[in-house]
Amino acid sequence: MGPGLFKYSYKTKTRESLPIAIYNSGIQQCAPGYTWGPGLRDHFLIHHVISGKGVITVSGVTHRVFAGDTFLIYPSEMVSYTADRQEPWEYCWVGFQGAQAKLLLSQTPFAEEAPVTQFKETQQVQDAILAIYHAVGSTPASELRAIGLLYVFLALLVEQKQDTPSAEEPSLEYVENAVRFIAHNYSRAVDTTDIASSVGISRSHLYRVFMKHLDTPPNEYLTRFRISRACELLEHSPLPISAIAASVGYEDQLYFSRVFKKITGRPPSLYPRGEKKQS
Repeated sequence: MGPGLFKYSYKTKTRESLPIAIYNSGIQQCAPGYTWGPGLRDHFLIHHVISGKGVITVSGVTHRVFAGDTFLIYPSEMVSYTADRQEPWEYCWVGFQGAQAKLLLSQTPFAEEAPVTQFKETQQVQDAILAIYHAVGSTPASELRAIGLLYVFLALLVEQKQDTPSAEEPSLEYVENAVRFIAHNYSRAVDTTDIASSVGISRSHLYRVFMKHLDTPPNEYLTRFRISRACELLEHSPLPISAIAASVGYEDQLYFSRVFKKITGRPPSLYPRGEKKQS
């Protein structure tokens, strides 16, 4: 079965070097019965149904989806989705990933056990995704503009979340404050003790809330954040490796090079300079 009457999409190449990066975006009118999957995604993927209907099956559980609904696919989750044979859906989508992605989505109404929702302002959701799609491009300016619109879109989803008390809110706030501290202080010689102290909790408590909300220990988050910034500097600045290491909190260049290779698979001396990484 072909994909449908039309499909317009855009895939980006720069991914790992940003806290949040757009993988793809598009709009598609599906043919009757058109199915994607079963399969896994390596990123978060939000679809908004403009018209028609269909079903999405996540880990063996099937959800019916109608015009105005929005559904979220999580990374590494077995999923398939199928357009209705009488009223096939048209949808728009945006796919993204990055260190901040899971944390930001945890503040929206989406949940892995409830991947489908209908927001109060459905037209705004549709317009926000289409704005991202129209903004993406191959230039640095278009990339930044699209990422900015992605943050605006996620802010819209957060705003529409119902104001219900949650036992998770205090621990989520610790993570948010810790992530902000890392973003503002990664260039200094800070460690997990400093991070925990900045948010007023113990190191063990910090570890627990990071694992709960990000599935990543705080020391690993800090390391990957630093290396992502180092990648940006390697790509977009003429600084020598020693200066880049110091700029992201590593006084020992040899140690920086070992960590960099462990994260990226290659030493900084072999990392592309002055060009985008190819996916």
